[in-house]
Amino acid sequence: MNQQVLKVHPKDNVLVALTNLKAGQIVGFQGVNYHLVDDVDAKHKFYTQDMQAGDEVYMYGTLVGKIQFPVKLGTRMTTDNLKHAAAPYEYRPYHYEWHAPDVSKFEGRTFNGYHRNDGKVGTANYWLFIPTVFCENRNLDVIKEALHNELGYAVTAKYKDYTRHLVEAYKNGTDVTALEAPLSFGQGTGERLFKNIDGIKFLNHQGGCGGIRQDAAVLSKLLAAYADHPNVAGVTVLSLGCQNLQVHDFTADLKERNSNFDKPLFIFEQQQSQSEENMIALAIKKTFEGLVEANKIERAPAPLSKLNLGVKCGGSDGFSGISANPAVGYCSDLLVALGGTVLLAEFPELCGAEQNMIDRTIEEQSARKFMRLMGAYSQAAENAGSGFHMNPSPGNIKDGLITDAIKSNGAAKKGGTSPIVDVLDYTEPSVKPGLNLVCTPGNDVEATTGKAASGATLILFTTGLGTPTGNPVCPVIKVATNNALTKRMGDIIDINTGPVIEGEKTIEEMGEDILEYCIKAASGEVIPKAVLLNQDDFIPWKRGVSL
Repeated sequence: MNQQVLKVHPKDNVLVALTNLKAGQIVGFQGVNYHLVDDVDAKHKFYTQDMQAGDEVYMYGTLVGKIQFPVKLGTRMTTDNLKHAAAPYEYRPYHYEWHAPDVSKFEGRTFNGYHRNDGKVGTANYWLFIPTVFCENRNLDVIKEALHNELGYAVTAKYKDYTRHLVEAYKNGTDVTALEAPLSFGQGTGERLFKNIDGIKFLNHQGGCGGIRQDAAVLSKLLAAYADHPNVAGVTVLSLGCQNLQVHDFTADLKERNSNFDKPLFIFEQQQSQSEENMIALAIKKTFEGLVEANKIERAPAPLSKLNLGVKCGGSDGFSGISANPAVGYCSDLLVALGGTVLLAEFPELCGAEQNMIDRTIEEQSARKFMRLMGAYSQAAENAGSGFHMNPSPGNIKDGLITDAIKSNGAAKKGGTSPIVDVLDYTEPSVKPGLNLVCTPGNDVEATTGKAASGATLILFTTGLGTPTGNPVCPVIKVATNNALTKRMGDIIDINTGPVIEGEKTIEEMGEDILEYCIKAASGEVIPKAVLLNQDDFIPWKRGVSL
């Protein structure tokens, strides 16, 4: 450990503890000694000066809260003595200069992806099942069990063997409470029949009918975006028939999104079928025929400019904005400098970072679109008796993210420092290389669902507390903020940025490591843990209040 505390920005009047500190301890930093009033655990902050009620607190060089009652230098920041505050924002003429990172070691590099006829390149080759309404979820579950087990995509063999072991012990009269059965019987994924099909994915959801028509309309665009995704080789659609989201609405949205859509598309409507059994059997047969053809597609080299990288954080902690997020941000800058695309979303977690986003947006129209989306979203939250200030979860707060503005300014680091080329509403496709802002909730699954809809072909997901979130069609790479998490939950973590906290690696070195991993993941050379676990989370945003 090179140092005990960190000052993120010269303007800040708080210091971040990099290790556990004790009350009464004297901490030296940059020639100043700070006498601690309270215990300050790693990831938490303490004030560097005496402060009065109403005084402004800065972190990341930005207003993040206001003091509620007098505190002394060395006092730990808490939800009692600090409340969320964010600076107002506006559009203003601003000349933003970006100094792109050195990308010489990545120039000319390629990844092996799946080339589509529209010029996009996927990092995976999936077959996708889509229900137009929740009534078909059960039928999808039946098909999933059949196809996953028989084609080698199931990952539950060891748990089935474990359960079978318990059953046999019970039948033999063994006391199962004292039985220690290892989880090592099954071999996990079986031998795959189709070597070039990375998975068969199912978009179970609770929409399509019963809600307001606008929900069905948004869901239709979302499902069309997934069907058109570069990582998808073909699609099977199951429809009931009488639901709000009609098949012709879905196909119209698909045509509007991509007028040259030419992937295999098989549609089955239950109310027009001879029987449920007949429909399921026919859907399996036609899909199998499609898989045979899709399996003929092989990976081929593509420039890194064809990568579309979503960046997301979840289960964030006090180190997120110091290690993992800035490292991912540097990776983002590298990819933008190489001509690639980066998607930064989670609008409730840009609260307090708005002015920086606006000043970096190239076109005034896009900047004003961002302001309009942020304002409408924030107002909707307040109308429901909530607000962006209520975004931090109990886990966030416990691990040092005391206000939403602190969380947001740290979260924004994932987008790096490059100019913002476009602002996208939910489900809008990214069409411009560079950094794009995408309107989604902060909710882990709703956000990753939205990033994939806008075209992300890989997602970097930073976490300090640990979360297993994945996505059906977009590989999700987990990036830990600290060594302890990596050791404790290594079964879901792919990359550890703990060396940044320990002073063993710089942000830049870590960012380059992350891009190297992305290239391997995009080429199928390494498989992220969320993909290995079939962590296929999919939650459509209903445009209500979700933070």
